[in-house]
Amino acid sequence: MYSIIKIINSLDEESKRAFVQWMKQKNRRGDAKNLSLFKYLKEGVTADLDIKLYGKPARNAFHALCKRLQDNLLDFIASKSFSGETSEEIGVLKLIVVGRIFYEQENYKLGYKTLKRAEKIALFIDHYSLLNEIYHTQIQYAHRLPSMNLKAVLEKSNLNMEKFNRDFKLNMAYAEIREKMKKTEFIGVIDTVVEKAFEKYEVSIDTSLSYKSLYQLMSVTSISAKLQRNYYEITPFIQKIYTIVNSRKIIKHKHLFYHIGILHIMAMVHFRNKNFEVSMKFVKKMETEMLEDNRRYFKRFTDDLLMLKVLNYNYSGDYESALRLLEKPSTSLNIDLIQIMCLFQQNKFKDAYAVLRKMNHSDVWYEKKMGWIWVLKKSIIEILLLMELDHLELVLARVNSFKQRFTKRLKDIDETRVLTFINLVLDYYNAPELVTSQKFKDKVEFAFDWKENKKEDIYVMSFYAWLKSKIEDKNLYTTTLHLVSHI
Repeated sequence: MYSIIKIINSLDEESKRAFVQWMKQKNRRGDAKNLSLFKYLKEGVTADLDIKLYGKPARNAFHALCKRLQDNLLDFIASKSFSGETSEEIGVLKLIVVGRIFYEQENYKLGYKTLKRAEKIALFIDHYSLLNEIYHTQIQYAHRLPSMNLKAVLEKSNLNMEKFNRDFKLNMAYAEIREKMKKTEFIGVIDTVVEKAFEKYEVSIDTSLSYKSLYQLMSVTSISAKLQRNYYEITPFIQKIYTIVNSRKIIKHKHLFYHIGILHIMAMVHFRNKNFEVSMKFVKKMETEMLEDNRRYFKRFTDDLLMLKVLNYNYSGDYESALRLLEKPSTSLNIDLIQIMCLFQQNKFKDAYAVLRKMNHSDVWYEKKMGWIWVLKKSIIEILLLMELDHLELVLARVNSFKQRFTKRLKDIDETRVLTFINLVLDYYNAPELVTSQKFKDKVEFAFDWKENKKEDIYVMSFYAWLKSKIEDKNLYTTTLHLVSHI
């Protein structure tokens, strides 16, 4: 039943209404219970549904009904998708089938013309697997059409097979990299993992790659940078791929999802590199594309768009706009964490802690859902919040828990400066009157391996800004903006 609820929640209101109409046409009986079940689940009613639907306990019948509703929802989503997003592929498939029928009926010229039409569409949408089918059929019946240039078809077939294999190899490399990224021990050497996967599958980057493959390549590179907190080094490579993307024609039905995803990656990369103006330009492009094709992907990217707007406003100095955007309730844990950070930077510690307290699952649960780096950030900001609220016992408990949970992991990825930071924070909390002393300043100065400002991760700088604001006795938000803008 819960999988059905997830499917229903993935639909927008228009799609839910369309599903009801679709089911009414499909149902043979006017009192079909599947629509009643759909209505209950849509409204969040889950208790005693078998009794509500059948007037008595009927678990077996209810489970069968749930399965039928889930099957119907999947059929509806699939039929809706075929009518829009994949219409070009379906059109090409139909032409291939018709072309083969003409060939089998010995109507060779008409079969050839039909396949040529299919080829034109398939080339336009970069569908290498369908092109393989077209060329395979043309070659199979080449002896029936003496006028056909077999050499030209063979050359096109070979060239297309190269493109197909290149895309397929990249897809295998992408899958292998993502699989290895799940394991903590690979984070510190992720560049090596990517390099070895590309070498293993003989992946090269050029204009022959499909739009989807270019998106996957940007995505895996961005994830690698996120795990290593090093967006600066990957920027030239990301920009190179984006230049290739810009040289390609965008087909809305075929490429829209990937194009929005690419704009999202570009906006995030520039934000993490502290290029807020450039990042916002990509945010605006992303929002424009999200409105295309009847807002097909608007809901899918809404949280990503909101997050980018909030982050860019906040770090550009317009914290009021950032907080205004965060006023609506969120179902995104990323947005909740960003809200805590924004409130924290404005010294609204009680408000920030109120949002944090709503996160009532265990860290194990959050790690499975969001990854351990997310839990790490949450834990650090929780410790700082508890210090500001002067909850002594909770501070000590959280620090001990933090060290037990993250010490080995941080050492494994050569990020011991996080542990150094926590120790310095605890030193401040134990003796705040000493924080402005030259001795403490020197201790902080020599405690870290400092990177150039332009290379340092913006979130690392944000945490350090809290300690720096204490040392200099200055406003936290002002200190943060000074650090991230001093490039």
